[in-house]
Amino acid sequence: MARSLQQHFQAMTSKQSSSTSRRQFLSSAALGGMGLATLAGCTSEAGGAGKENRLRAACGNAGLKTSWCSLGKKAMELWGELLNVEVVWIDGELDTHAQANKVSQRANEEWDFACFQPVHTGSLADAVKPFKEQNIPLITMDVMLVENRDAMRDAGVWCHVSGDQEFMGAASTRALMEKIGGKGKIIHIGGDAGHSGAQGRKRGFDKVLAEYPDVELIGGDVRWCNWVKDEAYAAMTAIVNQHKDEPIAGCFCQNDDMALACATALKDTIHEGMVITAVDGQADGLNGVEDGTLFATTLNPVSLIHFTALALGQFMVRNNETIDEVPIEVITPGPVVSQDTGNLHAMRYLADPRHCMV
Repeated sequence: MARSLQQHFQAMTSKQSSSTSRRQFLSSAALGGMGLATLAGCTSEAGGAGKENRLRAACGNAGLKTSWCSLGKKAMELWGELLNVEVVWIDGELDTHAQANKVSQRANEEWDFACFQPVHTGSLADAVKPFKEQNIPLITMDVMLVENRDAMRDAGVWCHVSGDQEFMGAASTRALMEKIGGKGKIIHIGGDAGHSGAQGRKRGFDKVLAEYPDVELIGGDVRWCNWVKDEAYAAMTAIVNQHKDEPIAGCFCQNDDMALACATALKDTIHEGMVITAVDGQADGLNGVEDGTLFATTLNPVSLIHFTALALGQFMVRNNETIDEVPIEVITPGPVVSQDTGNLHAMRYLADPRHCMV
């Protein structure tokens, strides 16, 4: 059963006791808020101090062309240095075949553990089999390796670390609905249809939409744009050109990059006042909230997800843990951020690449 971190989000800015045990670390929701002294103490206690104990981890996410994934890499490299882990990056290029080929080519090297975000659910299942065969801890991030959670262990996954995808989609959609007064036409711009996170965000969107009978979804259900800004811009342009009689009330985009691209498509049209909400809550999106380009975004804590995967992996190895000791899933927190929620400044600070905490 997934362990939620949502109720402990406030602990992310509080200093934790240096006596916190490794076992408490694994079961605690304060993964993102532990003081550096505590983290260093746990690493040292587990045998992580000194270059002679440096671990080597195969890591990668869907593709560095997206700002979310790019920041995830920075977070892993930053925390890798602090945790004495060599992070060897394998970029997915937003291409299922390229990612699978790269991982397959390197899977039989000597690794202590591995952390991957598949481009699509199912696309890396064969490529990572050598990790299971060698009993190497494999942590997946954000996107599930296989569709069925009950089958993750059979596929070699020790733990899956992710934001609460359905919550994020629902939270941003509800913020949109409340802002537009629960009536009018709206648009749904989606990421990748084969991405388990995108599917979760769609479920959240659909559940909230069903509560508002006076809201009409236009554009032919969700418009999948593969996380690509140019595709989102083109989709938005096509939709607004088909609706020139009255302003479209709002749009929910499944990530900040696409949302900001969609906003540019509204200039000099009757839709310039469209309310746009998104998911990710990283620097560009938070800046968009501050300047009013976006009404709100919901945090998909990329740095916390990547850091948590890396920290758990090194503890699994240094503690000689078994797969049965490890939770199958860890859910990270993701609050809504708008100019009205009171957390914009804090989230911008924590999301700064110098800190890589959310």
